Amino acid sequence: MNRVRDLRVRPDVLYLASGWSTLVTDPHGRIDGGTQGFYRYHTRVLSRERITVDGREPVPFSTGNVGSRAQLSYAALGDSEQLPVEACYLLRERVLGDGLRTRLRVLSAAARPLTLTLGIELAADFADGADAERGRPVPPADVACQWDARRRELRLTQRHTPWDRAVVIRVEAGPPVRCDGQTLIVELAVAPRGEATVELAVEPVFDGRVHPAPPAGDQVAEVRAALAAEFTRLTTPNRTVASVWQTAIEDLASLPLGEPPGPAAPAAGLPLYQGIFGRDMLTASWQALLIGPTMLRDSLRLTAAWQGRRIDDWRDEEPGKGLHQARFGPSSLRGDDPHDAYYGDWATAPDFLVMLGQYLAWTGDRETVRRLLPAARRALEWLERYGDLNGDGFLEYRCRSAKGEKNQGWKDSHTAIVDTAGQVVDNPVAPSEVQAYWYAALRHSAFAFALCGDRAFAATLVAQAAALRRRFHRAFWLPECGGYAMALGPDGQPVRSASSNDGHLLAAGIVPARHAPAVARRLLSPALFSGWGVRTLAADHPAYDPFSYHRGAVWPVEAGTIALGLARYGRWTELLRVAEGLFAAAELFEGHRLPEVLGGLPRDRFPHPGIYPESCSPQAWSASAPIAVVQALLAFRPMAPLHTVLIDPHLPEWLPELTLEGVRVGRATFDLTVRRTRGGRVAVRVRGDPITVLRRPTLRSLRCRWHDDSQ
Repeated sequence: MNRVRDLRVRPDVLYLASGWSTLVTDPHGRIDGGTQGFYRYHTRVLSRERITVDGREPVPFSTGNVGSRAQLSYAALGDSEQLPVEACYLLRERVLGDGLRTRLRVLSAAARPLTLTLGIELAADFADGADAERGRPVPPADVACQWDARRRELRLTQRHTPWDRAVVIRVEAGPPVRCDGQTLIVELAVAPRGEATVELAVEPVFDGRVHPAPPAGDQVAEVRAALAAEFTRLTTPNRTVASVWQTAIEDLASLPLGEPPGPAAPAAGLPLYQGIFGRDMLTASWQALLIGPTMLRDSLRLTAAWQGRRIDDWRDEEPGKGLHQARFGPSSLRGDDPHDAYYGDWATAPDFLVMLGQYLAWTGDRETVRRLLPAARRALEWLERYGDLNGDGFLEYRCRSAKGEKNQGWKDSHTAIVDTAGQVVDNPVAPSEVQAYWYAALRHSAFAFALCGDRAFAATLVAQAAALRRRFHRAFWLPECGGYAMALGPDGQPVRSASSNDGHLLAAGIVPARHAPAVARRLLSPALFSGWGVRTLAADHPAYDPFSYHRGAVWPVEAGTIALGLARYGRWTELLRVAEGLFAAAELFEGHRLPEVLGGLPRDRFPHPGIYPESCSPQAWSASAPIAVVQALLAFRPMAPLHTVLIDPHLPEWLPELTLEGVRVGRATFDLTVRRTRGGRVAVRVRGDPITVLRRPTLRSLRCRWHDDSQ
């Protein structure tokens, strides 16, 4: 079979995003049913936009997105091969911001003047984006229609709801316009071989606040531009790696929500997860530290601002607990679900603490870290007081909300945690990776507290981490399997299913060096490694499904985390296989853009792995994964407070050289070139601001060599 290229995620739609706004069209740029529409805060404020010219719909023939915020489509209004020439063309140009700006341009190729009647039929159903996305019935909205001829604007208002929701569609440029019901009608006079233009501003109005069409008030665009200027650039003779990197940084620059107090914090993914997702934005920002620290700084700020404050069973909220997600669609506002501020996640709080220490290691920014230490103390108190439900020394979750998530680790789908018989494990569950995050949280927060002056508290946290590591290994290690249990079930017994969780344990450093070689080999075994990535559940498990969210699919984000874990323990053979698989997977897709989730099908039997049906693309932590993999290949470890970077680069033959331009560690900005010589050794060159770059293996990799001589 020929080589597969240019796979598309969601091939039936095009979409744009800006902050809390999303535009979803069909492949021809039209809005006319299904999931299509213009959404603001997960509310569809434009569900129909049908264009006619002289009563007929133009025939679309070319549509594409221009960057992440604009779209241009062409449609024909006549036969281009006709003589004498009578053809003309409709151009639909859209730019997305808080509102939506649409410019309709009629270009004439005719030698005589034309008079055309342009009709623009509009509708708004104010549906919840999640309902539209998942095909749920959207009840008819009671919408009032009001035309203001003087202001040339049509106002559609949702009636009989407790919220003030409306949208204004205003004609800002063009000839006189009239309105018939919900259809705007414009008579266009087009000069010979000339053009005529009509410009619309679509502006949501929520609770009396107008969200203007761009360019007015487009603060998100400024955040994006600042990020794009900050991000580290990569050059390499490997065109795939260079393209994957470029797409990744463009996607990450396009995803910030613009939400104070952390405007650069990214949305999780498009089109489904445009909201505040605690662990998603923290993970993506952490994996992407090699391109710059601003995203992580703002993700930490936003996480702290949304930290739990009270006991609220409906939201699974407790004081100090980290946010799972916040979205503001009608379903959440009605109380159909708790997602306006939902806290059903055991990973966000420890992730916040880990990333706080990582941010300090990369930046040396004590001022920001000091301001976040009160939130860090609250997170530690939550872990101690609420995280361990039964007092056994491990974190276990139980869902309290009637509409909450059963599973509240990183694998949060309902059937994610299964026993070896393929049955769902009841709550409470203590997942292995959550214990590893807790261990890492204690160590990284200890670093932050120590550097900010509280050394006694830091010493206490380090001691707690050491004790947790010992009891974790006793309870979770399965010597006959060469790996760890996926979780402890409600009876306290190990759930022995083989999964990708072990990769998170390596990344957190909770695995003793003597066992890391076995854990790495199991992760790369045929049952777990598909050839493109590590499956969430082993292929020989009775509950395995290659297209299940967490029971067999492959998540690119895990490749980033697993790669960093393998580098920590010096497992270069396994790391190079994970890296090659990730970049080979990216090469399959249009623009070399990794989707949210790949199928778990084996690479040696299928030309491409397929895509999880509801995958988002772009997805923030799929974009960050290749950046983390490059960091892992370099074993790049910053120590900004010491003005030092430690590296131990291992480049494969397929990546003989790379240069990173504009790396930021502390106050230094520098370029790093790493080149593989003929003998397989690696040469390093540093240019830019003064900083000490030392070639040193990690301590755990040295310890691993004592226990395993296979590398």
